Amino acid sequence: MDFSAMPITLALIAANVIVSLIGFSNPSFVSKFIMWPYGVKRENQYIRFISSGFLHADFMHLFFNMFTLFFFGRAVEIYFSHYLLGGTAAYLALYFLGLIASDLPSYLKHSNNPSYRSLGASGAVSAVVFAAIIFDPWNSIYIYGAIKISAMLYAGLYLLYCVYMSKKGGDNVNHDAHLWGSLFGLAFTLLLIAAKQPELFNGILEELKHPSIFGR
Repeated sequence: MDFSAMPITLALIAANVIVSLIGFSNPSFVSKFIMWPYGVKRENQYIRFISSGFLHADFMHLFFNMFTLFFFGRAVEIYFSHYLLGGTAAYLALYFLGLIASDLPSYLKHSNNPSYRSLGASGAVSAVVFAAIIFDPWNSIYIYGAIKISAMLYAGLYLLYCVYMSKKGGDNVNHDAHLWGSLFGLAFTLLLIAAKQPELFNGILEELKHPSIFGR
């Protein structure tokens, strides 16, 4: 595996790990940087839109997000460079704007709720995952490492799950961030392709003509 082809992904993973490890043993650090819509609105603490995305609740939360970012981030970093879609700058924009976009609905919904908090890179990671799916829609994805389905099927099921769980609530997971991060990743990448390399749509549409439930 050529790690030199994915320096930004590795840097993002390192930053997430370092900041999260600090937070695991320092509650005051977490309190200062976690997403807190009430504080953002009243004290202009906009840094929380970014800083909260580098904090995680526990090792499993951190591992799952970074494991996902490693595989899908590597692909997107290569795609954006290989297809001349803006390379590093575009990839960083996808990640950080995805982080902000994924938190906006929660901010608007909970800005008057002083007890609401959220954290994690899931919104940005979802944006990266859905960006990757555009380039390889029928790639195989293994849910829980065992259930094989195509990336496109996974995308549809994931969005339905996010909408359902967001309405249901009660599990202490910010499903709105997952949903809006995913949608942002799709929109950002499609607009990027349209602006810089619209001819890529020919290949993407051709891929979509040959569906596969379980991927290839």
